[in-house]
Amino acid sequence: MTRSAFPHHCVAPRRSRREMLLESAGGLGGIALASMLSGEKALAGEQVVNVLHHPPRAKRVVQLFMSGAASHLDLYDFKSELVKRHGEPSDFGEHVEAFQNGLGPWLKPIWDFKPYGQSGKLLSDVTSDLGAVVDKIAFVHNMVGKTGVHSQGTLLQSTGFDRPGFPAMGAWVSYGLGSMNENLPTFVVLPDHRGLGPNGTKNWDAAFLPSSRQGTVIFPNREVPINDLYPAKQGTFITRDSHREGVELINQLGRAHAEARDDDPRLEARIRSYELAARMQLAAPEALDTSGEPEHVLKLYGLDHIPSTYDKEINAREETVYFSQKCLVARRLLERGVRFVQIWSGADNRFPRRNWDSHEDVQRDHGPLTRGMSRGASALISDLEQRGMLEDTVVLWTTEFGRMPSSQGGKGRDHNPYCFTNWLCGGGIRGGVTYGESDQWGYKPLDRENPTKVYDIHATIMHLLGIDHKRLTVRHNGIDRRLTDVHGHVIRDILA
Repeated sequence: MTRSAFPHHCVAPRRSRREMLLESAGGLGGIALASMLSGEKALAGEQVVNVLHHPPRAKRVVQLFMSGAASHLDLYDFKSELVKRHGEPSDFGEHVEAFQNGLGPWLKPIWDFKPYGQSGKLLSDVTSDLGAVVDKIAFVHNMVGKTGVHSQGTLLQSTGFDRPGFPAMGAWVSYGLGSMNENLPTFVVLPDHRGLGPNGTKNWDAAFLPSSRQGTVIFPNREVPINDLYPAKQGTFITRDSHREGVELINQLGRAHAEARDDDPRLEARIRSYELAARMQLAAPEALDTSGEPEHVLKLYGLDHIPSTYDKEINAREETVYFSQKCLVARRLLERGVRFVQIWSGADNRFPRRNWDSHEDVQRDHGPLTRGMSRGASALISDLEQRGMLEDTVVLWTTEFGRMPSSQGGKGRDHNPYCFTNWLCGGGIRGGVTYGESDQWGYKPLDRENPTKVYDIHATIMHLLGIDHKRLTVRHNGIDRRLTDVHGHVIRDILA
């Protein structure tokens, strides 16, 4: 019908896809409508897939992300050859494309290594706190990446793709399994208190999944942990009743707007986010308040004596507080029904560095961060176990790539996307094992034909959650997308 068919003072009535399909509801249009309604309802965040392809071993995940590229060689993957050849010119036996000028002499591990646990796993002195739980951990030493660029490497570990536009693993888990607590988000992100890592919020974006599946950011180390959850201090004129009425008005306007645009799933997701924020005003403060934790729990995390200021010289004691506080909050969120918690360490490029990108001085940069991480991670694992939660909670430690066995500037190490370490524990993981080996230098996997990739880690975690990573897909731009792209194998050798 042409525009001239209508009087000049009229506008053709807008028809939604639903109305168009209803006109042919007696045939294929009706079938298409039913399919569309089901799909739109899921995408709008009204429901999730709630898919279990097999009995799950776990129902929660904690991802510990070391932003900046932690050195496997100085923490977990001891190489005696580096000790023997320390200071000699590095010779990789092949052309090496370094990110910076990081092909100096071989550099031995910065700290001494000792065996821990019944497994006798070698850990460096700076990670000694993990020795108490090392027999619960499975180390994967033959990880490989695709890039030596921080932003791309970070996205690869977070989303399974090295470019923006894809959902985070936490968003996939949230979409696939749904919430266990309607008053708290399903996917929570606890960034470094100093800021966000490379890519910022894209690391926990929902992309083409429902917007309600993206990570909710909480800063436990800040005075205001959740931005915009409460009225600003200067809003003294805002009362409890007026605030509630304002939220209700926003929701009413949002629904009216959505009813006229029922083919836009983002609107319903936005409404649901406002509703969740209102419920969080009651649930979040209690979940984030660690003051009522018993003294022995605070001592376990190293939080029994908190420094009076965070602004002076950064040291290992303060880094323990930073990381342990996030770990304790993570445990409180998990036991209240949050499915996926992501904890970040490192996000400051000022000098001295407060991230893991140790080009200049590994000891200066890794030392405080590692001691803080080790204490917090060890406490989290022990705390989950004593509460009976470790058996159904997967803990994943990762970073975007590793660091080179050769030196940079004498005391630093360059980027190494060719080999690095992940470790996992809990939730069906077999502890006290090491899977995959790196070569004599820790430069590349010993078996270069069969490295472990991030897709394998993601596939294994999804498997433990009861999900077949090949079957949880969403059609996007004509492609059935999944967390693991077209790759990934479950690492059965580390399953209990």
